[in-house]
Amino acid sequence: MHKQLQKKGWIVVLSATGITFLGGITYTWSVISSGLMHEYHWTSTQASLPYTTMTIAFVIAMVVFGKLQDLKGPQLCTVISAILAGTGMLLSAFVKNPWLMVLTFGIIGGVGFGITNVVSTPPALKWFPPEKQGLISGIVVAGAGLSPVFYSPVSNYLITTFGIARTFIILGLFTLILILLLARNIKNPPLTHAPATPQQEKTQAVKDLTSQEMLKTANFYKLWLILAFSAAAGLMIIAHATTIAKTQALWSGGYLLVMLMAAFNAVGRLVGGALSDKIGRMNMLRLIFLVQTGNMLLFKTYVTPLYLAFGIAISGCCYGAMFGVIPAATSDFFGLKYFGANYGILFTAWGVSGIIGPMSAARILDTTGNYHNAYLLAAALLALSIALTFTFPKEKAQSSEKSQCQSIA
Repeated sequence: MHKQLQKKGWIVVLSATGITFLGGITYTWSVISSGLMHEYHWTSTQASLPYTTMTIAFVIAMVVFGKLQDLKGPQLCTVISAILAGTGMLLSAFVKNPWLMVLTFGIIGGVGFGITNVVSTPPALKWFPPEKQGLISGIVVAGAGLSPVFYSPVSNYLITTFGIARTFIILGLFTLILILLLARNIKNPPLTHAPATPQQEKTQAVKDLTSQEMLKTANFYKLWLILAFSAAAGLMIIAHATTIAKTQALWSGGYLLVMLMAAFNAVGRLVGGALSDKIGRMNMLRLIFLVQTGNMLLFKTYVTPLYLAFGIAISGCCYGAMFGVIPAATSDFFGLKYFGANYGILFTAWGVSGIIGPMSAARILDTTGNYHNAYLLAAALLALSIALTFTFPKEKAQSSEKSQCQSIA
């Protein structure tokens, strides 16, 4: 029975990883954005509007459906995510106005992709004990990080060969069908699974907090600010990688940088989550933000494809590593019972970072012709994130101090 439950747990993890992989198409927006600017003659700001709206709809959906999946289970929400994400992309094929695409891709698609994010990590974490939550979190979110390795060249080929409209149709159908197939495996563990080990029970530091209780803690607001500030740098590069390559390195192969960033993003998520189990969540975040700050300060000097590839790789690794740590830190501080709703509320910070990063960079490019001031803005926000990590008590960041987790692993 134990081995059977363990096998089911890993099936949930792999299916959840597949869903985050499919939802990760949003990370290839720089390729799609470039196509919109070329084929529809949109400005950089116009091409950023659907993506920015998507990030807002994304986090609102996480709040609403995070609570719903806690109440009704993750499978129903996964089916809804497939329908909305696929439909949003299909409808985008029939619009050429930026504001209409705000509705189709930004709102409809954004809600669908937001649900995929909130229904994947919670059920996967619930199948495993506290000391593995960083690793499991890293595996699941690595799907989204690895996604552009596939989607970037495919999107670039489809746009070049068939145009932006048919590209939306093909990718929309692909997303819709595959998420529906994986949804059948997304389930919470049975209520009768084995209890935590005696050692885990001795190290209980926090209880499962409801969303209302979480919002009364200082840790929530500090973690929210950390996520909002630090994600802005990564999202800025993700959304503008192709344009950065053209304007800064005079290179048209920017879609290859998206693939490179995706690969390092995935590696960062795995390593960041697993290493945070060993050295503590806040220690890992400080290391990530320190490296990323230095990278942002140097980014304007990356004026050749080789140097730019180096900067993109570092940025992707740091951004991914942060997302390997944040879900595990959320379970550390607030527990797993209400994880879906709590993580959805926390993830509103990512929506704010989607405005700070991509839109600020687009505006700076349109007004100055380069991204230099955008890099400085990102570095300043990362420095603030580093300072915030020192406001957490040291023991709260350690992986041994978990909320109680029932486990079959």
